[in-house]
Amino acid sequence: MPSRRQLLGALGALSIPFAGGPAAAQFRVEISGIGATQVPIVVANFRDEDKAGTALGAIIRADLQRSGLFRAADAAGSALDERSSVNTADWRARGFDALVAGSVSRLADGRFDVRYKLWDAVRGEQLLGQSKVVVAADLRLAAHRVADEIYQAITGEPGVFATRIAYVVRNGRRHTLHVTDADGEGGQVPLNSPEPIISPAWSPDGKELAYVSFESQKAVVWVQNLSSGERRQIANFRGSNSAPAWSPDGRELVLTLSTAGIAQLFVMPREGGTPRRLTSSNSIDTEAVYAPDGRTVYFVSDRGGSPQIYRVPIAGGTPERVTFSGAHNISPAISPDGKLMAYVARQGGGAFKLALLDLAAGGAPRLLTDTSDDESPSFAPNGRLIVYTSRERGRDMLMTTTLDGKIKTRLVSSGADMLEPAWGPFNR
Repeated sequence: MPSRRQLLGALGALSIPFAGGPAAAQFRVEISGIGATQVPIVVANFRDEDKAGTALGAIIRADLQRSGLFRAADAAGSALDERSSVNTADWRARGFDALVAGSVSRLADGRFDVRYKLWDAVRGEQLLGQSKVVVAADLRLAAHRVADEIYQAITGEPGVFATRIAYVVRNGRRHTLHVTDADGEGGQVPLNSPEPIISPAWSPDGKELAYVSFESQKAVVWVQNLSSGERRQIANFRGSNSAPAWSPDGRELVLTLSTAGIAQLFVMPREGGTPRRLTSSNSIDTEAVYAPDGRTVYFVSDRGGSPQIYRVPIAGGTPERVTFSGAHNISPAISPDGKLMAYVARQGGGAFKLALLDLAAGGAPRLLTDTSDDESPSFAPNGRLIVYTSRERGRDMLMTTTLDGKIKTRLVSSGADMLEPAWGPFNR
């Protein structure tokens, strides 16, 4: 099964305060700037985390590091937990602006109590003191939530480490839809199929996934509830049914249907029903995605002679071309604030690279990658990271990048091809 890019190429738990509360941090961090200054932070391994079987400290460090805003280190052999008497001036003298230490203990009912504190080494005070009681299966999630709380206490913005991503694993002829933590670990398998699965898309409430399955030997759009596993067909019309994207209010989806012969955009209710045609052209229109305000849809069309990105009002009207740099631009993703568009641009030598365009300010796009086979960008719900697929050493793997392209992380690899990532909303 060809990848999405190859197909388009044919177009041409509760937190409880237990000690202290949050305070405004005074760290060297420039959240509004591209290439933000990294905060040097120590995250000690949690006391007794080895007995719990989950490396909480390492998970938190990896989360913060991946954000691009932190330079995270362990405690270099120091035995620390949330009860320790911390000399913040000493850690400040070692070049660190913040310190995290905690513990995990098993309760009589089998659950685990995860506790931690965050100290501001610059101002010499405690910023956070939290406790979470979780079942063993949620210890990894608890670590992600601790990282989110640290991120927000220092930056003033919500973290995305406890969110989820959906993606497809292709191993030979077997295709598996995965939903995992934002670092690619853990999670569930909503669908396992010998036929291709493509284009997963999250509902705004995070409860459902829309996707395209070829299990009936043609492209059909399904929606699946992630809690119950129940799924329903949304589009199984004559021809191809593909590329679902949810409206921000979750009431509708925009799809690509070829019921009229050539692939065009249609809007239909979330429960299915009669589609409303959105575009009418003699060219292929596909890969639609809503703007965050729900008023506009961005999509790919070859109506100008080569694949480019356009936008059209959801009420209908004349499409407006958005990309002008380069002869082949596909796979638009719009940032949560609507100001940026990530997409895949083909360069002169045939390389497909991740690009970023400032929709608000205009100007030329910026290339974020130096690889040559990138696909399927998707923004984190806070707009600070992008997940995408890149091909290296003959395998497709999931990567994340900061908006300046300086900090990239390869997510866990299964040894199989990992495709079509979609970053879920904050709701979980």
